[in-house]
Amino acid sequence: MRFTGVPAEPPPPVSGGETLRGWAAGVGRSTGRARALTEPDPGAIAEGEVLVARATDSSWTPVFLRAGGIVVERGGPLSHAAVVARELGVPAVLNVPAATAALDGRLVTVDGDRGEVVIHREPS
Repeated sequence: MRFTGVPAEPPPPVSGGETLRGWAAGVGRSTGRARALTEPDPGAIAEGEVLVARATDSSWTPVFLRAGGIVVERGGPLSHAAVVARELGVPAVLNVPAATAALDGRLVTVDGDRGEVVIHREPS
C-alpha cells in the first residue's frame, strides 16, 4: 500500500483559556464537560462528555462508547486509550499530567489533531 498526496492543513487552534498539551492519539475535536473517573463506570459519564482518566484498559471500553472525547494522564501510541479512540473515531489526547485534577467538571475542547486540551473560560 502506498499513500500519496499532502495531508490536510490542521484546523486553526481553539481559542479559550489555559491549554494543556499531550500526545495526539485520536483525530478530531470535541467540546464538552470533562468527567474524571477512577474506575470504568459507564453510568458515571453522560453521553458526549469528555472522559478523563489516569490510565485505561479493556474494561474501560463501554465508557469510551459514551465519551465525546478522551484525555488520559498515561499512555502511548499502542495503549488501550489510543487504539480504541482511533477505532471509534473519538478525539483523544494522552500523557496530560494531572489531567484528572485539573479538568474535572470544566468545559474543555479535546483537539486530537494537535494534542491539546483547551480549558474554556466560563462566567463565575
